[in-house]
Amino acid sequence: MSDDSGIPAESVKSLRAELDRDAEASGYHLNADVEFTEALAEGLLVNEARFGYRSCPCRLGSGDAALDLDIVCPCDYRDADLTEWGTCYCALYVSQEVLDGKRELGPIPERRPPEQERAKGSAPGAAGSMPVWRCRVCGYLCAREEPPETCPICKASRERFERFWNC
Repeated sequence: MSDDSGIPAESVKSLRAELDRDAEASGYHLNADVEFTEALAEGLLVNEARFGYRSCPCRLGSGDAALDLDIVCPCDYRDADLTEWGTCYCALYVSQEVLDGKRELGPIPERRPPEQERAKGSAPGAAGSMPVWRCRVCGYLCAREEPPETCPICKASRERFERFWNC
C-alpha cells in the first residue's frame, strides 16, 4: 500500500475483507495475492474519494458517474472476462481455475468501448439479444452471454444452468 494515497491501511484491509466476503457469498473469488488485492482496494478507495464512486483502479475514470457506471467495481465486463480469460481486467476477481492454479493469469484485452460509443449509450449486450440463463436448482435468472461459474444464490455449478430465454 502506498503511503502517499492518504488512505489508512486499516481502511484498505477492511475493504479487501469486505470484497472477499461479498465475492465468496456471490459465487466469485478474489485474487489470492493479498498484497495485490489490497493495492487494488486502495485504488478503489482513492477513486471513491476522488469521484464519489469506486471505479476500477486499472481504468481512467472521467469523474462523470453516468459515463463511468460501466467501470464501477464490480464492472460490467467482469463476468465476460472471467469466462474468457479467468480474470477480470484488473485481476481483482479470478475464476476457480485460476484460484486452483489450473490456469495462469495473463494480460487480457480491454472490452470497454471507446468513449464516443459509451456516450451514445452503448453497453455490453445492448446491440443485440442477450441470453437469459436459469439455475435449474433455485430458479435464479441472469442475462449475460454465458452462465455464471457458480450460482450466487444456491452455489450450483455452471453446468446446472439452462438457457431460459433471449431478451
